[in-house]
Amino acid sequence: MDIHKEKIAVIGLGYVGLPLSVMLAEKGFHTKGVDLDTRKVTMLQQAKSYIGDIDDTLLRKVVGSGSFHATTNFDEIKEVDSIIICVPTPLTKHKTPDLSFIISAGKEISARLQRGQLVILESSTFPGTTKEVLLPILEQSGLQAGTDFFLANSPERIDPGNETYQVDEIPKVIGGVTKKCKEKALSLYKKIYHNVVPVSSTEAAELTKLLENTFRFVNISFINEMALLCDQLKVDIWEVVEAAATKPYGFTPFYPGPGIGGHCIPVDPLYLQWKLSQYETSSTFITISDQINKRMIDYIVTRTEELLKPRQLLSSANILIYGVTYKKDVADTRDSPTLEIIEQFREKGAKVSYHDPYIPRLTIAGQLMTNTELTEKMLREMDCVIILTDHSNIPLDKILHHAPLVFDTRNVTKGHHGTSHVVRLGEGADL
Repeated sequence: MDIHKEKIAVIGLGYVGLPLSVMLAEKGFHTKGVDLDTRKVTMLQQAKSYIGDIDDTLLRKVVGSGSFHATTNFDEIKEVDSIIICVPTPLTKHKTPDLSFIISAGKEISARLQRGQLVILESSTFPGTTKEVLLPILEQSGLQAGTDFFLANSPERIDPGNETYQVDEIPKVIGGVTKKCKEKALSLYKKIYHNVVPVSSTEAAELTKLLENTFRFVNISFINEMALLCDQLKVDIWEVVEAAATKPYGFTPFYPGPGIGGHCIPVDPLYLQWKLSQYETSSTFITISDQINKRMIDYIVTRTEELLKPRQLLSSANILIYGVTYKKDVADTRDSPTLEIIEQFREKGAKVSYHDPYIPRLTIAGQLMTNTELTEKMLREMDCVIILTDHSNIPLDKILHHAPLVFDTRNVTKGHHGTSHVVRLGEGADL
């Protein structure tokens, strides 16, 4: 099929679906982006982006050419050749998988599914979701997978804020529910990505994503625990990691911080843990890592309280948080540990404000917070400034010069740690 005539629908226009849609449109595919959020769709129709990785200039190009069209109307998927599902897969309040978005999308597709269409699930989820959850919903259409339509899984590998790799440069893992389904998905994705990696089943594809993120979850939690131990041992964790990283084999450097955030790393391992519970087993590493991640949040609060003594009680302290996003240089607070840290400070009576150039306002526990201007006067009035996100444009000199106490959890003050009012996480320093 001529790529310039091939039509693709992307269901879900968030941090995964929108970059994918724009890339497809740039490559010449007629791309329909479907989302039920009318605010998002209206913005996209006006060529206005709400995601940092997609700028308005690029959006104007693909919208103006007619290669990308955003809509809330699911009926438009009847006209496409392939449908890619990129909806959220969050956790419930009980820390169990919430597949409601996948189920809802599946029902909308099933009601409109056409013979010959290819459906690919990219949402991160536990092994078995494609076959056990999505497939039965789609076959309620009366069509059979592998014969009348084709179903595959290719887990997303979007990394918000990553400027090193373009979306199509990241290899794509693909598994189909049948051999023919995999062949159809491979045929499409070979036109899109530089490298595709076929695997034997949709379960293998699903588990690949969980393995990738569980690897990071475990290792980040481990290095965070090492940071806590280094505070007790009076050894600088940052120096130790840098020294260990000089080994040319057998070591991958990970760095400590205030806890793990984002939609994937703290969530995906718990999807795997839930699936394992169906077999009456569990991962010890995931359990311990989850405990350490929670412990890190508590530690930031208690360590701040220790640093303030005996000059100031936390219950009457003015605390400024620098950075509320879960990672540097992205406007994304999903599952950011900062949110719970702020909440804990408030519960202990501290007055908390924040500065983050990417987040103009924030609601925590029903209370609205607005971004505080980082003035010299405001910094001098703070009892402690805590750096929780290492944004590239952090005005470090201003903070160091005017704040009476700086608690750095990201090592941005490297080279300044001899300064009496600066303490880094994991260096074991006392004031």
